[in-house]
Amino acid sequence: MSDIFVPVLGISTWMIVSIVIIVLLVAALVALSIYGKKLQTRQENSQRELENAAQSVSLLVIDKKRLKLNESGLPQIVLDQTPKYMRGRKVPIVKAKIGPKIMSLICEEKIYDQIPVRKEVRAMVSGIYIMDVKGLRSSLEQKQGKVKFSQKMRMKLDGMREKEKAKIDTIQSGGKKSKKK
Repeated sequence: MSDIFVPVLGISTWMIVSIVIIVLLVAALVALSIYGKKLQTRQENSQRELENAAQSVSLLVIDKKRLKLNESGLPQIVLDQTPKYMRGRKVPIVKAKIGPKIMSLICEEKIYDQIPVRKEVRAMVSGIYIMDVKGLRSSLEQKQGKVKFSQKMRMKLDGMREKEKAKIDTIQSGGKKSKKK
């Protein structure tokens, strides 16, 4: 029975298993980095194509919502070209009047909150994708982002420090006054 687990070259079995696992992890990291670089270059190329095809358009924003692609009112060809795993995902949809037509457009996530409802804006549009928005007659209001948990805690801590400092100052100033009397 003891002959089954014979060490190879004087190295114990658990050491060989750990070396094999480390080699597999390194191989997986290398494969993921190569795949990530390919995806990044593909995304940069598609972004460049979108920017080249972009046009400046004046549009009246009727409504904006986050909807699933199936419910968004986009053309059927767009739904057919979308991967199945993305069809159930909610995307920012803007319903806008461009000239005489009312269209549903997909908006970039980072500018979705900047788009005002029932106002006219100048937008950079590539196909049915809104890439950038500027106010037509005035500048757009910048909404404040959500306050992160760490920022809330920092603000509370600063407030507590100020209260403690104020208490200490009143105690010290009160103590000095009593000594002078």
